[in-house]
This record gives sequence, structure tokens and C-alpha cells, in this order.
Amino acid sequence: MFPANEPLIRMSPRTPSVSVVIPALNEAGNIGRLVEETFAAVPAALLREVIVVDDGSTDATADEIKALIAAHPGLRLIRHDRPNGQSAAMRTGILAATGDVIATMDGDGQNDPTDIPRLVAKIALAGRDGPALAGGVRTSRKAGSSKRWASKFANWLRDALLKDDCPDTGCGIKAYRRDAYLLLPFFHGQHRYLPALFLSYGHKVTYEPVNDRPRTAGVSKYTNLGRALIGIYDLFGVRWIRNRTRRPVIVETAGASKPPLDKSA
Repeated sequence: MFPANEPLIRMSPRTPSVSVVIPALNEAGNIGRLVEETFAAVPAALLREVIVVDDGSTDATADEIKALIAAHPGLRLIRHDRPNGQSAAMRTGILAATGDVIATMDGDGQNDPTDIPRLVAKIALAGRDGPALAGGVRTSRKAGSSKRWASKFANWLRDALLKDDCPDTGCGIKAYRRDAYLLLPFFHGQHRYLPALFLSYGHKVTYEPVNDRPRTAGVSKYTNLGRALIGIYDLFGVRWIRNRTRRPVIVETAGASKPPLDKSA
């Protein structure tokens, strides 16, 4: 599934700019270290900015980021007034981003930013053939056995209904074209179904093995039951979207592309 000995960065004819977007809710003790690691791991030639979206935290998440801004001019903080969910936080960051490619990570530090350049290297920019999304597949997961089994069942059920061949939809680290993302339908929980949505809109996707690290501070924002109930509800909605999506093939265009002059002026 995963070819060996891939070069770390393989992009042509130009290297895209990358905006790293990290949604965070009460991740004090994790988020500052993750930001520092990101600036150290992603080459300056790639990295446009790191955007942390504080989704209404009640701890020192925002303070940790503010303390790092002077040392990292490419670091940006956006705060929500209250928690709106991971998908909304990601969208806030992506709308504010200026890079060609978005790389997302969870704010708990379990994703490894050293994987970002390899994922970005798989992305083909607009107008070129190749994947528009590269998703991470966690190897040697550090979560407890109950979460691992719940994740396996969720992946099996999702693939049975959506046919997206995604081996690890719950992995938070992904890279994808910003322009392609912005044309997708948005809904609460969207982040769990990005591979299926990209496929529905005619894009290619690929997957790469990535590192998985243990959480060192704070607590998980999801329970197995809560994730399952929300996931099943969303799953049938995404299946409906996939079945109802149409991608017209344009075979001809003619006429001026500019709007006509206003003759009344």
C-alpha cells in the first residue's frame, strides 16, 4: 500500500506554500510544544504560516500561543467565543489561511509534524494530475485498546457505506489543496469525512503511514459512545451527499470571459 524509499519532498514545477492549521480546545501543555515542533520540522521553503484556532478554550491555550508569536512571525492565533466543534475550528483557520496547501493536525500533540513535508509532497496543485488530499494512517497507535477497536469498527462501517477506501479516517494529520477544500459542502463533523468528500468532487486521494504519539497533557474531547452516535448520524448524511453529487464534464466554452461593459454609464 505504501511505497518505500519515497523522497521527502518531491514537487514540481514549484513548491507550494503550506498553511498549517491546528484546531485546539483546552490543550494547554500540548499546543505550545506542538507549535514549536512544527516550526522546527517544516522547512521554511514550504511553511507560509501556522494558524492555531482556539475553539473557546477555558484554560491557558491562547496564552501559550501568544507567548510564542514574537519568536515566530508566521504564527497566528484565532479565538472563537465558545466551542463550535473541530470542523468549524478547522474551517475558520482554512478561510484565514493564505497557503496553496493546508496541513491539519490535532492540537493534542499526538500527530507528528515531521510527517507534514512527506504528506505535502504527494499533493498535486490545481491543474495538474495527482492527489488533492493526502491522509495519514497511524501506525502503532498509542490509544487504549477500546479506542483502537472502536476505530477499526468505525473505519469498516464507513468504508462499507461510503466506499472511500480510507484506512484511517480518524487520523487528524492530513494535507490537501485549499481551493479544493473550499468548494466542499460544510457541516458539523465534516473533518471526519474529507477523503470521501474529495472523492465525491472528482479529486484523487492518497494515504501515507504516519507516526502516532501518546497524549502528554489534558484529556480527550471524545468518548467512544459519543463519537459513535455522532459518526453514524453523519455517515448516512455523507452517503446521501456522495450519491447525489454530480460532476458535469465541460466539453466546450465560447464567448468572452469578461463581463459586458455597462453602456448606461
